Amino acid sequence: MVRAFCDFSRLADLPTRCDVGCKRNRQGHQESWTGYKFHVDTIDGDIPISPLLTSASVHDSQVAIPLAQMSAQRVISLYDLMDSAYDAPQIHDFSRALGHVPLIDHNRRGGEKRPFAPAQAERYKERTASERVNSLLKERYGGRWVRVRGAAKVMCHLMFGLIALTAAALFARRC
Repeated sequence: MVRAFCDFSRLADLPTRCDVGCKRNRQGHQESWTGYKFHVDTIDGDIPISPLLTSASVHDSQVAIPLAQMSAQRVISLYDLMDSAYDAPQIHDFSRALGHVPLIDHNRRGGEKRPFAPAQAERYKERTASERVNSLLKERYGGRWVRVRGAAKVMCHLMFGLIALTAAALFARRC
């Protein structure tokens, strides 16, 4: 059943040209940047398993299904932990079709916030691994200041950082 979903035609549809992206920060102020957006799927232990590079203007929810497809072919997982930007019925359904439990923070969209069940709330706390990987890539492994042009060169630069980050995470788990 899952194989029917695993066509990677959606990857080709994702734009990879340099453009402008923007989002609201926690204080409600709009931030913008020119360039690309690097999406990384991680597992417990802060280990990245699937990366994608898109145009800066691509919303995270557009990458959720192709990224889940890539990850499903690489590892066996039980849960999909995502923030409220991914709260869409299609993403929930796709996660269930992969045999995963979608733990996606509810996006109020003007309504009331739906809390997780206690066990789900505890598991959802592990989503911080994704934030840690993104932060480490930016702060320690050259992801904040990319000085090359073109999607292929940017992806190569970021992948070198991701390889170093992964090696450090794996080494830390062994010790």
